[in-house]
Amino acid sequence: MQLEMTESQNTVLQQRFSVWTLTAMVVGSMVGAGIFSLPQTFARETGPFGAMIAWAIAGVGMLMLAFVFQTLSLRRPDLDAGIYAYAKAGFGNYLGFLSAVGYWSAALLGNVSYFVLIKSTLGLFFPVFGDGNTITAIVVSSALLWIVHSLILRGVREAAAINTIVTFAKIIPIFLFIVFVAYGFHADVFRANFWGGEEISFRSIASQVRGTMLVTVFVFVGIEGASVYSRYARNRGDVGLATLLGFLGVLCLLVLVTILSYGVMLRPDLAALRNPSMAGVLEAVVGPWGAKFVSFGLLISVAGAYLSWVLLAAEILFTASHNETMPRFLSHENKSGVPSNALWLTNALVQTFLILTLFTQSAFRLALELTSSMILIPYLLVAAYGFKLAWTGESYPNDPASRRVDFTRAAIALVYTAGLVYAAGTKHLLLSAALYGPSTILFFMARMEQRRTVFTPVEKLVFAVVALGAVAAIYGIATGLFVF
Repeated sequence: MQLEMTESQNTVLQQRFSVWTLTAMVVGSMVGAGIFSLPQTFARETGPFGAMIAWAIAGVGMLMLAFVFQTLSLRRPDLDAGIYAYAKAGFGNYLGFLSAVGYWSAALLGNVSYFVLIKSTLGLFFPVFGDGNTITAIVVSSALLWIVHSLILRGVREAAAINTIVTFAKIIPIFLFIVFVAYGFHADVFRANFWGGEEISFRSIASQVRGTMLVTVFVFVGIEGASVYSRYARNRGDVGLATLLGFLGVLCLLVLVTILSYGVMLRPDLAALRNPSMAGVLEAVVGPWGAKFVSFGLLISVAGAYLSWVLLAAEILFTASHNETMPRFLSHENKSGVPSNALWLTNALVQTFLILTLFTQSAFRLALELTSSMILIPYLLVAAYGFKLAWTGESYPNDPASRRVDFTRAAIALVYTAGLVYAAGTKHLLLSAALYGPSTILFFMARMEQRRTVFTPVEKLVFAVVALGAVAAIYGIATGLFVF
């Protein structure tokens, strides 16, 4: 047993990631399907003015959250798989568990949506795939799922290397889109779209901006990619640097794709485009080949994002189990140092959800909404822990200047993430509870294995709220109160 553990640890030590590999993990996680739908998604809600405000708010808020990740990686280098470990260190076992489940569920559901979107895009050229939920589409998706599964079982390092290559490959089509659309930009069209409607008022603009907030959350999901893989970093300082580099690069792409599109087509026409709407925008500039070009880029992008997210999903289960918050069986590693049981559980559930898409027309939309809502609580807890650390002064001996800076950044990140939870509304919070509640059985299993009290008095109250929310959500879905 000791020999097996030593071999596994040696494997991990050999699989050290450079700052560029970690940056590719961040970019690969963030750049997926969302960026390809931005022109239509934003045009449905707002014009260029509202879009610029929305990106400014999201950019500042997420930048502060990125700074929090950077600070925590330096102040608490003992904590691996940051987004889960920070919640546990700051607020106890059960909230740490919920953070792990939330992050894992977001990754899992995101992977389901990626498979559906890949087949839906292929459906433009091969009708047998339909909207991504035909029997043929499910069979092909399932084959791809288990091929990638086998690849990852051979070693995380090899999978991460492929992810780095794919990340560069999918950035190229997006960059070329920006170049072509900038060339076809018309100032008069941009001016006609500028205010996003006939009414020009604070209330109108505020409503437009709020309508885009969950969209900005979805496209920024993955900012924590380097933090989750901190145990593989050659230098812990590289984790924060990779997070900032990845974030700033992706933010530039997101803003350019959104704003430049307003100079190509009028807002009603943008809003009516079929996703991936970048295809329709480029087609308006260069002709029919533009739509095919974007569709090809989308396939590469989504495939790369899927690889990133399946790695992250398995890693969060493994570290949670290793730190005694998930059942022991999830901490098993194979000879290649891969958390194999966590990977099997993740992909088994992805397969289950893929089969369920045969029986519903709203699976893709539901998966996207749940992905965004499930990530909100983990982000909120990370910001809260950064705020708590700076407030108490823990890990800030004789460094008042850094403490003040970190306190300000964490406070802004906390206000931003709390605002996102508020903007998401009751519906999304209840849908999150529908997954958090049943998943608590894993927490029960872990605590029983350790022969420890399951909940503290405060955690009992939290669980009661989660359980009631789960019951309300299931009732809402069953009775049709929640329509997707």
